[in-house]
Amino acid sequence: MFKNSNTNKRYYTLDYYYKQRYGKKVFKVSLNLNLTCPNIDGTKSYGGCIYCKNGSGEDKNLSLKEQFIKVKTLLHKKWPDAKYIAYFQANSNTYCSVNFLKEKVNEVLSYDNVCGINIATRCDCIKDDMLEYLKELNKKTDLVIELGLQTIKDETSKLINRAHTLKEFEDMYKILKDNNIKVVVHIINGLPYETKEDMINTVKYLNNLKIDGIKIHMLHILKDTPLEKLYKKEKFHVLTRKEYVDIVCDELEYLNEDIVINRITGDPHEEDLIEPFWLQKKFCVLNEIDKELVKRNTYQGKKC
Repeated sequence: MFKNSNTNKRYYTLDYYYKQRYGKKVFKVSLNLNLTCPNIDGTKSYGGCIYCKNGSGEDKNLSLKEQFIKVKTLLHKKWPDAKYIAYFQANSNTYCSVNFLKEKVNEVLSYDNVCGINIATRCDCIKDDMLEYLKELNKKTDLVIELGLQTIKDETSKLINRAHTLKEFEDMYKILKDNNIKVVVHIINGLPYETKEDMINTVKYLNNLKIDGIKIHMLHILKDTPLEKLYKKEKFHVLTRKEYVDIVCDELEYLNEDIVINRITGDPHEEDLIEPFWLQKKFCVLNEIDKELVKRNTYQGKKC
């Protein structure tokens, strides 16, 4: 049995991490603060990342309390004793004033059974005063900063309009870790023109940084995005399900066994999806990954 698992999983799932840490079921509740990004508003670029469609997270027209209750109500009957992580997900959630974020954080920490905060942001959106606040917050609650990286190739990063460099990411990552703040990094497999070797190299790089956790996404092409236009124009290769499963299993082998796998695939809204359609069957993808790991007789960290 893989060390960080009490099931058939051969990688360190977020669910297992939460059960070990809190002794019970924990859910992340996605919350939308209606913020933006510096590559959307013109500070560094316009339009945002080419794959992005209006950010992600719960309904932005609802108040924070309404967003939270909407999710908790669905879960409470089955898991009445569950705890919750408030997850500020959509866009860059430190791209605001410290007072604004502090107000929102204090509000969600007052909700029943909230045990921590996850904040999704960019490496170029944590100014000195924000860093000081995060250091303070880290002493009060279970804080995780989720940094988008997507790839270590600056060439690809420029293509997808990230508008920051690998060096900027690395500098901020080191600052956060020097202050004992946990960091989860997001990557995307299948970005235009990237090879399998490119994707593996991104994971090897992150493993060497000793990240706390990782979210592995498959590139999905959504309607009404710049990525859709690029795909229709150039018809770049989109990974098949088998290719994706093979790459993820390779990546897991190069990730230390103590890195928490926060996500290993995605589930885009069906009505927005252009490609790949196999992403609609999320649990099939997860099962294929489990089967491939068994077939190879391998597990997370085997090649570390």
